Amino acid sequence: MQQLPEITPNRIAIKLKPKAEILVKKGHPWIFEDSIVKQNKKNAAAGDIAILFDQRKDKVFGVGLYDPASPIRIKVIHQGPATIDQHFFKAAIATAFKKRERLLQTDTNSYRLLFGENDGFPGCIVDVYAGVLVLKLYSSIWYPYLKEIIPLLVAQSNATTVVLRLSRNLQKQPQHALFDGQVVYGTLKDEVVVFKEHGIRFSANVIKGHKTGYFLDHRENRRKVGKLAAGKSVLDVFSYAGGFSVHALAGGAKEVVSLDISAQALEMASHNVALNTHYGTHHTMVRDAFEGLQELIANGRQFDMVIIDPPSFAKSAKEIPSAKNSYLRLAKLGAQLVANKGILVLASCSSRVSAQAFFDISESGLQSRGRAYQIIDKTAHDSDHPISFPEGAYLKCGYYKFE
Repeated sequence: MQQLPEITPNRIAIKLKPKAEILVKKGHPWIFEDSIVKQNKKNAAAGDIAILFDQRKDKVFGVGLYDPASPIRIKVIHQGPATIDQHFFKAAIATAFKKRERLLQTDTNSYRLLFGENDGFPGCIVDVYAGVLVLKLYSSIWYPYLKEIIPLLVAQSNATTVVLRLSRNLQKQPQHALFDGQVVYGTLKDEVVVFKEHGIRFSANVIKGHKTGYFLDHRENRRKVGKLAAGKSVLDVFSYAGGFSVHALAGGAKEVVSLDISAQALEMASHNVALNTHYGTHHTMVRDAFEGLQELIANGRQFDMVIIDPPSFAKSAKEIPSAKNSYLRLAKLGAQLVANKGILVLASCSSRVSAQAFFDISESGLQSRGRAYQIIDKTAHDSDHPISFPEGAYLKCGYYKFE
């Protein structure tokens, strides 16, 4: 294992405003700077252990990690008193792994082992692709604990390689000789790793790819699309690396069109298609999604199945109105491209737009086209993306069949 930081965190005593205290006791993992009313050490460092004391009884009701660089000043990692050491992390990782055991009994060797706050590791994501474990950090609070956590993750997952990925903010503030794409355990033969989900082969660039290299949260929706795609023509919009496209072809689709603004992403999609046996044809369209949909409508194209899975449209609160308008437009455009008795799949990964709001917007867009439809299903994250607090839920997906 490569040399990792030797940092000894300090302990800080914290008291909160009553409303914040109530929220944390209910399980919310975020404590904002203005919620802190008493702190015994002012110059706390990233990763220092924040001991949360009850206002009235003066008893410990939670433990968190201090983050001086974020408005979310403390990320809660445990309810009640706890000693934050190797035994603590070993138990937390084992608990997270147990939630994934059922998924790993399928023909799948790619999964999310740690899902940030939802698994008690705020600002920390761990994805496994075959034998390669990718640890992505969004906060420097984890630097003091890397030396303890990485061997535990390796032991739990049986990974042979660990790659460290850093968020853009952490890349701008390099510390402790750590860098994005660093191999911190084992060796990496190829930055493109081939893995399986439900028997379908994909690849992830674990050094340069988005997030950790691939998007695992839609796994169950991709499998569902594959089951529905037999004998159908399929349009996959915002296809990125072709997740839905590959499953559709493997499921027996006669034709799949992958549409994305990135030529590089579509090259990955074609590569992933080639990793699997299929008999249908695969075409790619390098277009802005809205322009590409308008072009297909103008050309009179229709498909038996249309999947529209855009990136997050609302990364800040001020973008919410624009995001809702974009979802409405996509629903209307998608409805025009679905053939009779065809299926439209609409998805959103914007956490600031609730599932109910997204489905209401999508369905109003479909109704405006005057076509009768039946709701087949509404889904959320796959099982390796458990949700423990409201803001942790972001993925929603609706299946609509036109009559």
